[in-house]
Amino acid sequence: MSRMISSGSSLNRRSLLLGTAGLVTAASAFRFPTPAIAQGAPLKVGFMLPYSGTFAKLGKFIDDGFRLYVEQQGGALGGRRIEFVQVDDESKPETATDNMNRLVGREKVDVVVGTVHSGVAMAMVKVARDTNTMLVIPNAGVNEATGPMCAPNIFRTSFSNWQVCEPLGKVMFDAGHRKVATITWRYAAGQQMVGAFGEGFKKVGGTVIEDLALPFPEVEFQALITRIATLKPDAVFAFFAGGGAVKFVKDYAAAGLNKSIPLYGAGFLTDGTIPAQGESANGLRTTLHYADDLDNPANRKFLADFKAKTGADGDIYAVQGYDAGALLHEGLKAVKGDWSARNDVVRSMRAARIDSPRGPLSFNAAGNPIQNIYLREVRNGRNELVSIAGQAVNDPARGCRVS
Repeated sequence: MSRMISSGSSLNRRSLLLGTAGLVTAASAFRFPTPAIAQGAPLKVGFMLPYSGTFAKLGKFIDDGFRLYVEQQGGALGGRRIEFVQVDDESKPETATDNMNRLVGREKVDVVVGTVHSGVAMAMVKVARDTNTMLVIPNAGVNEATGPMCAPNIFRTSFSNWQVCEPLGKVMFDAGHRKVATITWRYAAGQQMVGAFGEGFKKVGGTVIEDLALPFPEVEFQALITRIATLKPDAVFAFFAGGGAVKFVKDYAAAGLNKSIPLYGAGFLTDGTIPAQGESANGLRTTLHYADDLDNPANRKFLADFKAKTGADGDIYAVQGYDAGALLHEGLKAVKGDWSARNDVVRSMRAARIDSPRGPLSFNAAGNPIQNIYLREVRNGRNELVSIAGQAVNDPARGCRVS
C-alpha cells in the first residue's frame, strides 16, 4: 500500500517525494468541502506519481520540474502559496482509486498532478470526474483521458498516445520503409501508440506485417527480437519507456539488428534513457513534443535552471511537470489567486498560451495540448532535432463531448 505524506514529513523509500491534488469546476457542483479558499491560505497540490519501480526517474523529474516552476514564481502560483502532499503510486492501477480518494477526501487537496502509467491515470480520471477535482496529467498519454472521459476539470500538459506517434508513420514511409513490424508492452499506452503509428503509416500506403507485444513490465525481449530477425521488416517501430526502454535498445543492438533493420519509436524510447543505453542508442530516430537541443529562449533558461536546481539534465518529463506548474499559474493569475472562482480558473487554463521549453503550447476543448511533434535522432548523447514531423498537432479527441 502506498503511503501519503505532507510536505516536510520524513519519507521512506516507498513513499518518496511530491504530490498535487485539486478541485476545479463551480463551487456549487463541488462535492467535497472546499479547502483553502481564504486568500492567505496555501493552495494544496497533491502529487500522485511513481517514485519507485520502472518509472521512478520519470516521476521524480516531473516532480522536480513542477517545483522548479513554483520556485521561479517565488514559491507561489498566481500569488497563491503552494503546499504539497505526496504519494508514490508505484505504477499500480489496483491501488490508484484508493490513493486518489484519500488525496481528495482525507487530505482535501485542491489539485491533483499525476501520473505516468496510463492504467493508474484512468483510475484517477474517474475519481476526478466523480468529485469535480481538478486533475492535471503531466505524462500519461492514454487517449481516453482527453477523449471519451474528458471533462472541464481535466487537463494534460503532456501528449495523447495518438498525437506523438501518428506523424511518425509518414516520416518512416518518406524514408523508404514500406513493411514494418511493431513491438511494445501489452497495456493501454503501448497498444494505443502502436495503433496511432499504424494509422499514420497505413494512411500513406505502408504495411504493418506484425505487431509484437509482451506483458508490462516484462523485459525478456529475446524471443521477440529473434522473431524480428526472422520477419526481416524494412524497419521496426517500438514503444518502451524507463528501464524497459534501456534493456530493449541494448538487446536490439546486441543482436546486431540495429545495423540491418532501423529502429524507430515514440520518443520515450530514448528520453531519459540515453546515458544507460550508451552507444546502443546512437542513430535511433523518434518523434516527440520535445528535443533536447530546441533553440528557443524558454528552453535555454529551463535547461540551465533545472541543471542548477537538480544537477541533472532536464528532459521531456521535467518539461511536462514544469508546464503543469505554468498552466496552473495561468489559471490562478486570472483570478488573482482566488480558488473559489474555479469556473474562471478553468476558462483561463483552457485559453492559455504558454511559451514552453517545447515551443508554442495551447490547449483544445478537451484539455489536450496542441503542440509541435519533432523528429529527433540520438547524437552526442542526446535527442537532437532533425525536423518538425507535425506542426501544431491537435489530437482529434474522439468521443469527447466537452465543447
